[in-house]
Amino acid sequence: MSEYWDVFDENRKPLNRTVKRGEHEFKKGEYHIVVTIVTMNMRGKLLCTLRSYEKPNYPDRWEMTAGSVLAGEDSLTAAKRELFEETGIKADDDEMKFIKSVREASAFVDCYFVRKNVDLSQIVLQDGETVAVKWVDRNEFEKMLAQKQFANPVERRFFQLKDFLVQQGFV
Repeated sequence: MSEYWDVFDENRKPLNRTVKRGEHEFKKGEYHIVVTIVTMNMRGKLLCTLRSYEKPNYPDRWEMTAGSVLAGEDSLTAAKRELFEETGIKADDDEMKFIKSVREASAFVDCYFVRKNVDLSQIVLQDGETVAVKWVDRNEFEKMLAQKQFANPVERRFFQLKDFLVQQGFV
């Protein structure tokens, strides 16, 4: 199934056109929207998933839930959809806390936070996307970072969100 993305300018104003994923190279000043969802349990651990070996980018690397906003979709709806698609976790609008948006080379990355206690046996991994899941504390997370076990965007986003995560009890 093909994905289509809306295109925005540097001020996040819609340019009233869509592009097909993988068939468009963003020019300077063109962006799409990506969401990252940080899921933390009540014990202060983050949910990490292992990317499928079949993925063209960052195969066999750990990540936090993320994905692109589809054409016509808003950021919050995309965040809830991605969380459900990649983990089977359902979240209501009021459970999803918007943290911040970061402009990167060709995307606005909207970061969300959800606190949920979910037993790992209840996680439903998405075929072709995720192959494993685990809860990690801050020490393990930082060891995994040092060992380059994460997809590159995770490291960048972790440092952008680190103060917020510490405030939320990431220990």
